Amino acid sequence: MKTTSQIIKQEILNAAEKDYKEFSASLIPNINNVIGVRIPTLRQIAREVFKKYGEQCLIPYKTEFMEEIMIRGMIIGLLKKEADDVLDYVKNFVPQIDNWAVCDIFCGSLKFTIKNKEKVWKFIQPYLKSQKEYEIRFGLVMLLSYFIETDYLEKIFSILDNFKHDGYYAKMGAAWLLSMCYVKYPKETEIYLKKSKLDDWTYNKGIQKTCESLRIDKATKQRLKIMKRK
Repeated sequence: MKTTSQIIKQEILNAAEKDYKEFSASLIPNINNVIGVRIPTLRQIAREVFKKYGEQCLIPYKTEFMEEIMIRGMIIGLLKKEADDVLDYVKNFVPQIDNWAVCDIFCGSLKFTIKNKEKVWKFIQPYLKSQKEYEIRFGLVMLLSYFIETDYLEKIFSILDNFKHDGYYAKMGAAWLLSMCYVKYPKETEIYLKKSKLDDWTYNKGIQKTCESLRIDKATKQRLKIMKRK
């Protein structure tokens, strides 16, 4: 009888596409264990195996492919348990994050956050102070996914002011967070930009990503470009 890990691996192998593997691997240059399964397909596999096997899917095992790790993260997001129990799984999963794709897909799967804002806010604070690149990115992507709203906006600006990390994917996470704050709260974020303590690279990248948004008008983009630091 096959274990749930063997079943998941076989499902992934069956769904792998050679051309998509090459495309996906080109977007994630720091890893070499991509097999090439599209995200919607991974979500479907996650739902099906979770429906059939439940928490058994989360029994620890040695993974071979990035997509196995992604599915594990997706299944954590499907759990119908108390927030503290889900967060125990989240805590154990975060050390497995070794690239931006796993990080961002995982964060997007944690919809339980919507009904547990204060508990999750407190939970992610240590990650926002971490010196590990993907731990801090995890915290930043959780912020931009669930916390860009009036009650948290000034706290987010304070977190950005205290952000200090040289990792490319950590800095891109901070820039992405800044850009999303501007898209949702342009007036407040522009005031913040004028006094921001962010390092120049992240600050400028945040403005660049904001200007790439289709939700920002041409005149605003021109004004923001002038605000870039030399």
